[in-house]
Amino acid sequence: MIRVFVVDDSPFVRKALRRVLTAATGIDVVGEAATGQEALALIPQMNPDVVTLDIEMQGLNGLQVLRQLLIWRPELRVIMLSAYAKEGAEATLDALAAGAADFIDKQSLDLLDLDRLGRELGERIRLLTQPARRRPVPEPRSNGTPPTRLDNVDLCVIGASTGGPAALQLILEQLPASFPLPIAVVQHMPAGFTRPFADRLNGLCKLKVSEAVEGERLEAGKIFIAPAGRHLRLSTSLVAMLSPEPRSARHIPSVDILFRSAQRARPGRVLGVLLTGMGEDGAEGLSLIRAQGGVTIAESQESCVVYGMPRAAVERGAAEAVLGLREIAGTLRDWGFEGLGDLGIGGFGDWGIWSVGW
Repeated sequence: MIRVFVVDDSPFVRKALRRVLTAATGIDVVGEAATGQEALALIPQMNPDVVTLDIEMQGLNGLQVLRQLLIWRPELRVIMLSAYAKEGAEATLDALAAGAADFIDKQSLDLLDLDRLGRELGERIRLLTQPARRRPVPEPRSNGTPPTRLDNVDLCVIGASTGGPAALQLILEQLPASFPLPIAVVQHMPAGFTRPFADRLNGLCKLKVSEAVEGERLEAGKIFIAPAGRHLRLSTSLVAMLSPEPRSARHIPSVDILFRSAQRARPGRVLGVLLTGMGEDGAEGLSLIRAQGGVTIAESQESCVVYGMPRAAVERGAAEAVLGLREIAGTLRDWGFEGLGDLGIGGFGDWGIWSVGW
């Protein structure tokens, strides 16, 4: 059984969460708390696998509690819940930066629809805690050898879901201002979060990071983040094209749709990177990039928060290289510094771990 502890200052929310989680197969609610102080006192005694934690609480808020919990047990899975997340996306991003594994915007869930809430939370909890099954047959370069053909590409595309903001921060903030490729990113997030996420990265990165805008051209030195609720496609001149269609896609924006458009825009000259996340989005697109002669990298199981999307890509032979997150970051960082000689450019500050999934 997966042991879950619920922290929320609303008695109604605590009761609703206990009800839906208790009804979920394989989940046991081992305790609850109404305040941050109470949570910090009880959680070490109950030793849960997962904590659902409200962001906005009187006294110690969710972010303060989260930091203390991760000092106690760094590997603890914490899912943030907040009715204020849309108005205060920065608070959610702060929690993710501090180490939350995932978040749910309670504004996007009708708490009166308890069945839906139970399915949503139950799925996330199970995926965050279950060991990922290992692929049966090793793929080429699965031992962590970086690809060597990076000088043959004109465009970089990256896809991520659960755990993606942590991975993206680590990679993107290390890229030098001289990084020669334009970069387009799909990170699964709900509406209202992608622009603050892009703004936050822009303050951390040497490259310009922005939420993609219809008609804007992607160039070296720029990173586009696909806006929530719209798919990002790139034209042959690398102009951003945004559309909610197809609405039937499992995720909007879709990693597969971005990867397919990149392959058409620059056939054989795309670097595709697929990072941590639930499901299979991006696996098909990465396969197409590799089939056309592009360079493809999947994050390894060891560094993924959830080894879902990269695993799907590896199992269908889409990944030329399977690398840990730090190896991916180092490969791109070092490549960006090639040819700078003694210009004195280099050095990186500390990076923060943060994590989300949608």
